[in-house]
Amino acid sequence: MKKELTYLLSQIKISKILGNSEILIEKIEIDSRKVNKNCLFAAISGTQVDGHTFIDSAIKNGAAAILCEKLPANISEKVTFILVKNVSESLGKIATAFYDFPSKKLKLVGVTGTNGKTTTATLLYRMFLKLDYKVGCLSTVKYYVNEQEFPATHTTPDAISLNFWLNEMVKQNCEFAFMEVSSHSVVQHRISGLTFAGGIFSNITHDHLDYHKTFAEYIKAKKTFFDNLPEFAFALINSDDKNGKIMLQNTKAKKFEYSLKSISDFKAKILEKHFDGMLLVLDNVEVWTHLIGTFNAYNLLAIYSAAILLGQEKNEVLRIISELQPVAGRFETVHFADITAIVDYAHTPDALQNVLQTINEMRNQETKLITLVGAGGDRDRTKRPIMAKISAENSDILILTSDNPRTEKPEEIIEEMFQGLDNQDVKKTFKITDRREAIKMACHLARKNDVILIAGKGHENYQEINGVKFPFDDKEIVEKELKN
Repeated sequence: MKKELTYLLSQIKISKILGNSEILIEKIEIDSRKVNKNCLFAAISGTQVDGHTFIDSAIKNGAAAILCEKLPANISEKVTFILVKNVSESLGKIATAFYDFPSKKLKLVGVTGTNGKTTTATLLYRMFLKLDYKVGCLSTVKYYVNEQEFPATHTTPDAISLNFWLNEMVKQNCEFAFMEVSSHSVVQHRISGLTFAGGIFSNITHDHLDYHKTFAEYIKAKKTFFDNLPEFAFALINSDDKNGKIMLQNTKAKKFEYSLKSISDFKAKILEKHFDGMLLVLDNVEVWTHLIGTFNAYNLLAIYSAAILLGQEKNEVLRIISELQPVAGRFETVHFADITAIVDYAHTPDALQNVLQTINEMRNQETKLITLVGAGGDRDRTKRPIMAKISAENSDILILTSDNPRTEKPEEIIEEMFQGLDNQDVKKTFKITDRREAIKMACHLARKNDVILIAGKGHENYQEINGVKFPFDDKEIVEKELKN
């Protein structure tokens, strides 16, 4: 793929150009190590690394042009320098043009919110496959182009990767695409230049304050996504979330709401809850679903609402909802010898509360709930004691253990969680640093009809310790331990 630099630059506001803009660009990169001949290198000022420090390296590797916010000390006459106010924002628009505006060639729907993004985006993808459409999906778990699966790198990829994958979907004749839109991706302009046919807001709760610093800034990041939706798009929000209507304040898109509790465009009600599914009333029709819990009732209602807004037939959508299976690591159940283990990605206070509440609504008084939970290293520390307290209050036995400690000491993370517990909580709490041993202990403590919740990592098949990802799969380990 080749594009004239002049054409790419026509999409953005430029402060200054040094050098020849009448050149062909064959590749765009943000990693100087991947730069080669006829490449445009974008020097992004990231939170941990400043791409401007790698400009010389990019030039040595053959970069033909540099997109930057400040010029380096040494200016090469053989290289074109494009000075802009914000590299990230400009990069999104350039990448979109480089790949021939793929988001305009399909109906792209973005899903944002603290919880439920992966389930909503993935199940929409699965539904539209069952509706016999060609469809793509970009989620935390996997990237999909029709029925092909690819490993996911981020909840929302960088602007270049994002447009690459959307272009792959276009090449494979996809009509629809569903993607998770993280708050980080909005603030970092990764979705800059994309055209959305719709946006879905699930909820917003305590998370990512290590990055956004305040809850107000976190809300603002989500809202910005809706502010930028075009007039022809739909903006669909969960009106039971008190911040839902904030998302609609300045959007030009058509506004719709879904709810379990209040008057809205799309309504649902839970009739029955069981460990193998639940019975819902969706748009006045009873539907049995394999998904479990109030949080999943919201997810299914969002999926149903979006499908209808995308022009699908009601009865066919309801039929497919009854067939959909849970997404990997999202309230995924393992049954063995009258013990139920649940693997869930819950890693925020609200998500934990939802999962624990769901389990407690379904178990009887004789059944013990054993909860195993940790907290990720190098992430929002303020939620650690809150998560431990919620887990203790809603469980009979609590095991605090490692999640992905990353560069932090796992013992210190566990101790910060432990600080949230009172004397009564402490009496039923174990601290086991090794996650495998913690799962083994949970299985050893469980008796007939007991429930084990293994929270935090869900679909992940690794544990990250000091920059190294070691193979680790919660579901695989609990299945093995229960059999033993």
